[in-house]
Amino acid sequence: MLHLKRFIFNPFSENTYIVYNDQKEAFLIDPGNIQDFETAELRDFIGKNQLNIKNILLTHAHIDHVLGLQWAYDTYQVPVLMSEGEKEILDMNPMNARKYGFFFKPFEGKIQYIQEGENLHLGDDTFEVLSVPGHSPDHLAFYSKAGKILVSGDVLFQGSIGRTDLYKGNFEQLLHSIRSKIFVLEDETSVHSGHGDTTSVGFEKHHNPFLK
Repeated sequence: MLHLKRFIFNPFSENTYIVYNDQKEAFLIDPGNIQDFETAELRDFIGKNQLNIKNILLTHAHIDHVLGLQWAYDTYQVPVLMSEGEKEILDMNPMNARKYGFFFKPFEGKIQYIQEGENLHLGDDTFEVLSVPGHSPDHLAFYSKAGKILVSGDVLFQGSIGRTDLYKGNFEQLLHSIRSKIFVLEDETSVHSGHGDTTSVGFEKHHNPFLK
C-alpha cells in the first residue's frame, strides 16, 4: 500500500512529498526545504519511519522545487530522476536566485533522465511517468493507477492551473497537457499539486474555471 506525506516548505509555500510503501521504500519528490527547521522536519520524518529513499524525483526544476535538492542528494546519495529538458531550468537557478536576493549553488550530483512511458517502482508499486509541459518546458507528473495518486507538480491546482508567464511557459500547451494526460485518468484520482491543497481529477474536470 502506498502512503503520501506532504510538507509545505520555503517562502513560496511549495509542497514537498514523500511517497512510501509498507516495506519502507520511498521516493522524495521536489525537495523544497531551505530553512534548518524544514530540513530537520523532513529528515526526522524519514528517520522516524525508517524510510529507505530509493530516488529523488523532480516534477520540474523551478527554484522553489529544488531548494533542498543538494541537501537531499548529499544526505541520501541516490540519483535524481528528472526530464532532460528541465536541465536548462535547473542550471538557471543560481541566476534566478540572485533575482530573489539570495545565493544558490549549482547542483552537483548524479542525474538520471527519465521520460514518458517509463515506470518507476517502489517494490510492487508502480508510478507511470507522464509528460505534461506548459508550466515549464519538460514538466513531468507521476501517476499510480493502483493507488489512484497523481503527483502533478505545478500543472494543475485546486481550482487553478500553473502559471505560464515564466521562461518557456506555454498556456495552450499546459491546457492540452491537462486535458490529454490528466483528465483521462479516473475521476477518483487524487491530485497532489506543487502548491496548495489536494484535489481530484473529477472535481477539477467539473469545477476548474480554466478548463470548463
